Amino acid sequence: MGQIVPDAVERYLADLNHVVDPMLQDIARTGEEQDLPLVDAEVGALHRILATAVGAKRILEVGTAIGYSGIWLAGALPPGGMLVTLEMDEDRVRRARENFARAGFADRANVIVGDAQRMIAKVSGPFDLIFQDGDKRLYTPLLDRLVALLRPGGLLVTDNVLWDGDVVPGFKKPTRDAADTRAISEYNQRLNAHPQLMTTTVPLRDGVAISVKRGSPELRPMLETLTRATQALRNADFNDDARK
Repeated sequence: MGQIVPDAVERYLADLNHVVDPMLQDIARTGEEQDLPLVDAEVGALHRILATAVGAKRILEVGTAIGYSGIWLAGALPPGGMLVTLEMDEDRVRRARENFARAGFADRANVIVGDAQRMIAKVSGPFDLIFQDGDKRLYTPLLDRLVALLRPGGLLVTDNVLWDGDVVPGFKKPTRDAADTRAISEYNQRLNAHPQLMTTTVPLRDGVAISVKRGSPELRPMLETLTRATQALRNADFNDDARK
């Protein structure tokens, strides 16, 4: 039985998901056989919906694995859109590139190999959506950089924030690595208190946090215009003497 959502509920949700893609199913089966850290199909569908909802043209992913979640994300991109995804395992990078090509997304998926902490400094924003699913102990160290790379109104989506329930004190006997659990608990606190983000968590599979960066890009030109107008009024000389 699932620790977060009962198996019967998860099966019901899976049956409702009509986005059937044999290639994605094949990649998912391979990932399960090899015990790879891939998201579930329902989480993948959530990613595609969120990316579509914000009209994402540029997406950043931390933790490519073999490209499964990236394919879900890239499927929401318009022609000319780009997914930048980071992975430190070279074999996984090779397989991910092959899978992106199979999906027809080779032209819009840029897979970068290397340590996320180093490579993230070389990535240029802004991004419309960022998916955080890499090393759990890097969640907090990467947070501020990811927020800086996100456009106002953009989404930061984080997987595994409930960590099979281990982050909830007294909920169950811990089964995950204690250091990873502490790292995710710290991240959850930082994420939900971050002054630039509004966050909610969906208890789907292993927990998905969805954060929106405060501020609206549409308001920025208006605010800049108002600032210039205010400065002009301050500088204007209204001490006209009608008797002159």
